Amino acid sequence: MGFLETHATELVGYLAMLVLLISFLMKDIRHLRMLNSVACAFFVAYGFMLATSWPIIISNASIIGINIYYLFFKKK
Repeated sequence: MGFLETHATELVGYLAMLVLLISFLMKDIRHLRMLNSVACAFFVAYGFMLATSWPIIISNASIIGINIYYLFFKKK
């Protein structure tokens, strides 16, 4: 199977991976956390698309929660 023939599930996984890698290029921690949360959301969707892979879903949903805490509730 070639790259252009991949399934939607794999494309979501590749997109999640790409956004995650890009997030680590951010110099500003707020931008990193926001982009990382987007990547984690794609990974959560990917986990459900893989016939419900709970380790992927739980770990990435937890990271989203941590990012939200530091972005909106943690006082400097």
